[in-house]
Amino acid sequence: MRKKILAGLCLALLVSTGTVGAASAPEPYPLEYWALREVINTAQVSPDGKYLGLMKIASKKANPVIEVYETANLNKKPFTIGAKKMEVTSFYWASDKDIVFTMRQKVRDKIDGFNQGVYESKLAVADVINKKMRSFDETGPAIENLLPRKKNKVIISFFEGEADGPGSRLEAAFRPRAYWEFDLERGTKKLLIRGKIALGNIDFDADGNPYLARGFDLQDGESVWYYRKPGEKDWNEIYRLSEDDFSTFAVADQDESKPGNLLVYANNGHDMVGLWSFNTNTSKFEELIYRRADADVYGIRYHSNDWANPDKVVGVSYFKDKYRVEYFDEVEGATYAQLEQIIPAAHYIDINSRSRDGNTMTIYNSGPRDPGTYYLLKDGKLQAVGSKQPLLDSENLADLQYIEYDARDGYSIPAYLTVPQGEAPFPLIVLPHGGPFVQETVNYDEWAQMLANNGYMVLQPQYRGSQGYGQKFYTDAFMEGGQGGYKMQDDKDDGAMYLVERGLVDRDRIAMFGWSYGGYAALVAASRSDQIYQCVIAGAAVTDPLMQVNYYRFQLRGTGAVEQLRMWDDSISPLEEVEKVNVPMLIIHGDVDQRVPIDHAKKYLKALDKVGKPYKYVELKGADHFSNTLFYRHQIELYTSMIDFLQNDCGPGGL
Repeated sequence: MRKKILAGLCLALLVSTGTVGAASAPEPYPLEYWALREVINTAQVSPDGKYLGLMKIASKKANPVIEVYETANLNKKPFTIGAKKMEVTSFYWASDKDIVFTMRQKVRDKIDGFNQGVYESKLAVADVINKKMRSFDETGPAIENLLPRKKNKVIISFFEGEADGPGSRLEAAFRPRAYWEFDLERGTKKLLIRGKIALGNIDFDADGNPYLARGFDLQDGESVWYYRKPGEKDWNEIYRLSEDDFSTFAVADQDESKPGNLLVYANNGHDMVGLWSFNTNTSKFEELIYRRADADVYGIRYHSNDWANPDKVVGVSYFKDKYRVEYFDEVEGATYAQLEQIIPAAHYIDINSRSRDGNTMTIYNSGPRDPGTYYLLKDGKLQAVGSKQPLLDSENLADLQYIEYDARDGYSIPAYLTVPQGEAPFPLIVLPHGGPFVQETVNYDEWAQMLANNGYMVLQPQYRGSQGYGQKFYTDAFMEGGQGGYKMQDDKDDGAMYLVERGLVDRDRIAMFGWSYGGYAALVAASRSDQIYQCVIAGAAVTDPLMQVNYYRFQLRGTGAVEQLRMWDDSISPLEEVEKVNVPMLIIHGDVDQRVPIDHAKKYLKALDKVGKPYKYVELKGADHFSNTLFYRHQIELYTSMIDFLQNDCGPGGL
């Protein structure tokens, strides 16, 4: 199978933009529909297949709870797990009757500083049969391993010690965790191992054996990986990566076919990240399992029955036009192929839970025509459990296309294009992702779909610096000086003009909307002299790169810090460009944003006032930087202000 996959590595992926359909546009949904938080988020069956657990938000002002149903009768009243003051954020089945879940609660009104938000988390275990619950008060709780081979045991971890370390802000950035084995029946926990800066971030196999650890050598400035064989107590160093080396090395899992080997994501001298078998005895890359010429390896796919086949890798994935998997296991591949034929609007399908006997499973699908739907397959019968957004009908959503275009310097830029129903040319919203050094993977994007539903074409450019397209594409954003506001900005503008040249977009109806780094890009766009935009919307924007990078300049080590320092130190500062602003602006910021504190917005607005530049400003009370802190009240304020601004204040006559 590996040889078959390798034989296809040189095949190019042919992409066509196709033609834009002329179907009449549907009446836009009320913005209240889009503002609703996900009604259902996560549905999983118990290991014995008797119970179905799902996270649910019953009303627009309610907190998420867990509802537990009998799979034999979903109409029977469920058992509910929740708390008045705390909201459930995730859950997992740990045994036939026990659910492990995390909760969070707002504990302060203001942030404690950069990356110190207003929420704190808690870990708890619920017995759904005896209806008992235990919780843990330790700091930074996490579920590490459900231990499918050890009955009634799970591994959990916590931070230990003071957050700031012994007088060192640097140590706080590498704060280690302590790992405990928790007995679900007795309610007791046993310390397994304590991490440290030099050797922490520990992974365990399905039997609870620690086999992988990562650390950082502060003196040499190197990330270090360690491996430990089952039954041994000593760790062996297997790999080092300098903080000045921007190639990838990350362990995916153990290589089941070669004991003592690891499956790793790595460049290993190549531009694209591939999946390799790595020999821990020789510290050598032993075999290339899969690599493409057009995209990095995205991840691995595990066997759908994790209880019966824990940690079994059945395929390798990549993300190009959509999430795609090359399967090593023919049965798993055939199972997914069959599901794609019967699931409505199939796009990204995942068997996200399955009983030990394999007869009961939950299936999740999401895509441009499906905001996310969970299904239960039991005894050969498929039934829908529920949708994340049940008010949005598939036929009224927009299609998603993958395109590639040339930037002005000849660089090929990938992009996702959400095409509204109706006839071209459309008004366009350029929607750059945040990060900026992340891989954006688009299946269903609420912001893009909301805008398309209101008649706007949406371009999500994967500008240079985006990950997933090779090492050079990523590092070109900062290796020769920061390109924020320069070539990275050109990539966005050139995508808009590419669509204009093809008659898909009206040249006089283009705007940019972004969040975080995307908000920064919108501010830069507002002050460009060769202006193509009628207006910009900047959310949670970095306005002062120097202030932003100073939050963590002395706290981080490794490639992540170097990329940020090189990019932000040499990029355009919107704060210094306010006199050049030449289009209407809507600025949005959460007042408890921990990643880009609200001081950014306040400094920028003060500078605009000083030079007499008009703007509109919306402050989201109680909103952090991240989407999971945007409640209904935030979303409705955000969407209402955006659509009103685009229709009435974006250039002459609105967009």
